[in-house]
Amino acid sequence: MVRVAPINLTFNPRTLWFDPGDLDIEKDMPVVVRTARGTEFGIAASEVIEVSEEQVRALKSALRPVERIATEEDIEQAAEMERASAEALPVFKEMAREYHEDMHPVSVEFLLDGDKAVFYFEAEERIDFRELVRKLAARFHVRIDMRQIGVRDEARMVGGIGHCGQELCCKRLGGEFCPVSIRMAKEQGLSLNPQKISGLCGRLMCCLRYEFDAYKDFKGRAPKLNATVQTPAGPAKVVDHDVPREIVSLKVEGEKPVKVPLSDFDPAPEGATRPNAVGEEAWEEATSDRGLIGGEALIFSTSQFTGADKLAEGAKVRHTGGSRKGSGEAGRSRLSLIHI
Repeated sequence: MVRVAPINLTFNPRTLWFDPGDLDIEKDMPVVVRTARGTEFGIAASEVIEVSEEQVRALKSALRPVERIATEEDIEQAAEMERASAEALPVFKEMAREYHEDMHPVSVEFLLDGDKAVFYFEAEERIDFRELVRKLAARFHVRIDMRQIGVRDEARMVGGIGHCGQELCCKRLGGEFCPVSIRMAKEQGLSLNPQKISGLCGRLMCCLRYEFDAYKDFKGRAPKLNATVQTPAGPAKVVDHDVPREIVSLKVEGEKPVKVPLSDFDPAPEGATRPNAVGEEAWEEATSDRGLIGGEALIFSTSQFTGADKLAEGAKVRHTGGSRKGSGEAGRSRLSLIHI
């Protein structure tokens, strides 16, 4: 086993492993590490852990050392470099605007020693920035490293709030970017409106990938939509899939849809991968509890009421609801009673 120290660096969304040597490192402890770029300031993501030698050999580069536990001077120096980075960004934006209109400065990072600065910018095409590097070096008197990044990297570096109201996944969760395709949205039955499935970066949202495998797995085991399933009440058509709860909605002609858990279907016939029949016991249970599967009828439950509860007076109730026009879940009218 090999001892490693998981460390978080300011401008790197991933947690990196370093060689702690004989240092006793605890979670949230400030440290100074040596990277390929130079000396950097970081925060321990956890205490020292032990990993297998195979995991260490699988790394893209050898373990680099933790130089020392950060001293008060190191912490003050890191704060000073952070202030220098913030002050350098407006200058970078002004110079970039004069140099190339398609260059969009994102951030500036001064390393701990203060002798090197990394300038991050976003651009769709490759840009020759050699002249700008000379101007920046003359202005800041440090070694300049220019890094061109994509729009997804820009969103992760700047941060923001997504459609869900949470901090952007790329910023909050970090890690490597994984490919996201429009097929993932189709598989989950989501709207294909670009404004609804695109993130702040303008690309497809990373979260489209999170549940894609679950949808793909369920739809590979469940009867296909519009397929015919044999039931005790006669042939039924598959009209809907409830993937999170693994429930299939079946509709016998002339009847209301019945929700049957996939686990209650009869085993798939020999040579087939999908079930195509529901037994009498499972069908009876589904039809007797129609509308109760998954707790949908709990909307009208009174089990949480107490003897002290009172009905609201008509004058103190406001009805709110959207238009009935629209498509999908977002377009359905909702009516709620709000006590004021």
